[in-house]
Amino acid sequence: MPAVVYLLALAVFAQGTSEFMLAGLVPQIAAGLSVSVPAAGSLTSAYAVGMVVGAPAMALLSRRWSPRAALLAFLTAFLLAHVVAATTGSYAVLVGTRIVAALANAGFLAVALSTTAAIAGPRATGRATSVLLGGVTVACIAGVPGGALLGQSWGWRAPFWAVALACVPALLAIVRAVPRATADHRSTEPTASARAELAVLRRPRLRLVLLLGALVNGATFGAFTYLAPVVTDVAGLGKGWVPPVLALFGLGAFAGVTAGGRLADRPGLRRTLGLLTTALLAGWVLLALLAHVAAVVVAGAGVQGTLSFAVGSALIARSLAAAGDRAPRLAGAYATAAMNMGAAAGPWLAGAAIAAGAGYRSPLWVSAALVAAAAVVTLSSLILEKARNRSDIPGGDSAVTPRSTRG
Repeated sequence: MPAVVYLLALAVFAQGTSEFMLAGLVPQIAAGLSVSVPAAGSLTSAYAVGMVVGAPAMALLSRRWSPRAALLAFLTAFLLAHVVAATTGSYAVLVGTRIVAALANAGFLAVALSTTAAIAGPRATGRATSVLLGGVTVACIAGVPGGALLGQSWGWRAPFWAVALACVPALLAIVRAVPRATADHRSTEPTASARAELAVLRRPRLRLVLLLGALVNGATFGAFTYLAPVVTDVAGLGKGWVPPVLALFGLGAFAGVTAGGRLADRPGLRRTLGLLTTALLAGWVLLALLAHVAAVVVAGAGVQGTLSFAVGSALIARSLAAAGDRAPRLAGAYATAAMNMGAAAGPWLAGAAIAAGAGYRSPLWVSAALVAAAAVVTLSSLILEKARNRSDIPGGDSAVTPRSTRG
């Protein structure tokens, strides 16, 4: 794998830490800014909304920029947003900084996904995607628990300063390691019009994969955003257990994204995804039922992190493949937007359930419902596809077996 892919993953680590770290800071932010816990949790939704809007908008804005110029511009904006967030005393300003940071993050990730896919080639797109998204999972392992510890020791502002500082070496690495123009990077520059790239969204297969990604990621973020109160209020563990449980989720996510990337490069992915989605649904239901058992919450965090990111990373790779070479810049934007539509909806639905009085166990049930919806959509699409295949065969329901499809 080219070294530049790992350097891009370094920047994704800083961004992933920012996106996920609120899972360990929600109670502190709520107390520090005198807002409710659901209001503090909605900062995750605000970030995700910025990612949804920013992914296609920033990708279109930067179509004529070189990959290095785009990556540097987006990462610089991301850094400055965190400096403002670390110094504000206003909840409204904090929401604004989350949206700005998300716009920058979305643009960076869209460019990085398309760039790494072009560099790696179609046979290694899944592995390249897993390396890049590995920065997110390392953020779950180290950045998020570290942010929770910083928040407990020096207040919720400290993690925002830490993220800003973490961007500095990533900026220097991009300047030094990403060339202005090489054969690999020239291949990522726009060769199709914006209208042609947007038209790719008409492909039914792409829209299906994006919908599944949104549902699965909504389940992931719906539970992860409120994992801290699940640990302390439902399982009855002390605050000191929050960072280790978040780290276990991150370790599982790292294993899952690595496995998902490799699975995406192999045939038969559809069947494997079906099995993994079923296991993911069973895991959320079991965790919701037994959230009062501390051992189940601790172990379940690792298991669900693995399954969630295995399914999610495989779906991202499938969406990049489905977009094909007709959307060289927006392919990554589509994947980013879809995943963050889920990341916005999941915490919002979970927060609404809590605000309605359903308790801190309810986000786990929301996650189970979203994965169940993904399973229903998948099953429905398979039934419709088989029906279409039969209608294309002379004689209708004959003994001829429809040709199989690859993942």
